[in-house]
Amino acid sequence: MDNGKRLYILWSNQDPVTAEKMVFMYALNGKLRKWWDEVIIIVWGGSTKLITESKQIQGKIKDLIKEGVEFSACKACAEQLGAVDVLEKLGIEVKYWGQPLTDIIQNGEKLITI
Repeated sequence: MDNGKRLYILWSNQDPVTAEKMVFMYALNGKLRKWWDEVIIIVWGGSTKLITESKQIQGKIKDLIKEGVEFSACKACAEQLGAVDVLEKLGIEVKYWGQPLTDIIQNGEKLITI
């Protein structure tokens, strides 16, 4: 796949309004309107905690996954916050993201940070 049509969204904000009205809204529209071939939301830090605490956010993530938005979470954060099981049950990949994120940045790929 052409990396020019792949978007990564680094989501580290714990605010549910930001999650719903920016991260999720743009990711979904990016897929449905074919602005991007791939949209990958990277769950990191505060967003991990929000997911574990909010059934509403969990439901929206399930809906986004059904529409083809991909989710992957920082394993170190998930382990520290006791969230690995919750994330995996939602269908979110859990892996160490330090080196992959560095590669994305160094390779000049498309990355939004929230």
